[in-house]
Amino acid sequence: MKKQLLLFTAMMASFISAQAGTLSETIDGFFKPIVDNYLYPVIFWDPIKFFGFDVGADVPIVVIWLIFGAVYFTIKMKFINLRGFKHAVELVKGDYDDPNDKGEVSHFQALTTALSATVGLGNIAGVAIAISIGGPGATFWMIVAGLLGMSAKFVECTLGVKYRKIDENGEVSGGPMYYLRDGLAKYKMGGLGKVLAVLFAILCVGGSFGGGNMFQANQAYAQMAGQFPIMAGNGPMFGLILAILVGAVIIGGIKSIANVTEKIVPFMAALYVGTALIIIALNISEIGNVFVMIFQGAFAPDAAFGGVIGVLIQGFRRAAFSNEAGVGSASIAHAAAKTNEPVSEGIVALLEPFIDTVVICTMTALVLIITGFHDVQGVEGAQMTSQAFGSVFSWFPYLLVIAI
Repeated sequence: MKKQLLLFTAMMASFISAQAGTLSETIDGFFKPIVDNYLYPVIFWDPIKFFGFDVGADVPIVVIWLIFGAVYFTIKMKFINLRGFKHAVELVKGDYDDPNDKGEVSHFQALTTALSATVGLGNIAGVAIAISIGGPGATFWMIVAGLLGMSAKFVECTLGVKYRKIDENGEVSGGPMYYLRDGLAKYKMGGLGKVLAVLFAILCVGGSFGGGNMFQANQAYAQMAGQFPIMAGNGPMFGLILAILVGAVIIGGIKSIANVTEKIVPFMAALYVGTALIIIALNISEIGNVFVMIFQGAFAPDAAFGGVIGVLIQGFRRAAFSNEAGVGSASIAHAAAKTNEPVSEGIVALLEPFIDTVVICTMTALVLIITGFHDVQGVEGAQMTSQAFGSVFSWFPYLLVIAI
């Protein structure tokens, strides 16, 4: 049976590889009209330009909404992003764990599961894209967005636990689909809540398919093919193998995912940040100039594309892609945490944007600027970050292949 399965897999891989060009064209032909005609005009609608103002850059409504929400929650929750930090660390350490609490995974496992979706290409490719477009100043706004995003993450994950459903087998279902439906019903807006819940579920599937899977797989393949030329032209085969490996993890459900992520994520993050810190230490004399470039670039009227507004938008866009604060997806993972106190899981969740954006994204940005690769033309995404690290440690690109 195993031989037959391997033979079938090999045949499918060969067929898909042979059809690579046609397959790509078919997929692109199907999705491009949907994105161009329906999604882009709504999600990236520019209200400032609509009302006749020109600030020198596009200001998508989705970015405005994320900024507004993050600022509002930070003020409304009395700067929980700062006040709750120490308690969050204590919760993750397990100081308040109760084995009798309902749920499927520990606080730490819920954190690493959510981080597994954000610590990765958002920090590696996303930061490189932000700096190549917005200049070093985009780093400053990424950090600001990360700090504000901690409050948004706290709110959405608290709601995820508060409105979760636990069946007779102890399996948990939660996330925006549930707190939109049930939460708004308490305010006599049940109809609106159901519509928004269904809309979120559809858009979450679409976002996972595109940004969560296709972008990740494409960047992973680009890095692999860049280091191993034999992989060139074998993208579909790589995708098939990747799908099988991912399936082996996720088919077991949230417990299976958590068992994998609690081991991989801390190791991957420590390895990446540790290498970045060594590069920074080797160039410690330059660090002062780097921070000057970041600060001046963040507020310079002629900075990059669109001046200050353009740099700010790039920083916030990439931070949102990196840490997903305000997007709602993380609350699906956090809803499975073993706790009877929804706020406690919200406190744990606020660590995500800090780890993901304030720490890891900043490390990536500092390495890119120190090595001068933020100004390199013709290279972008994960490849830019790979070459920046590789200019100091020649072996790092191979390590990055494993991390990605």
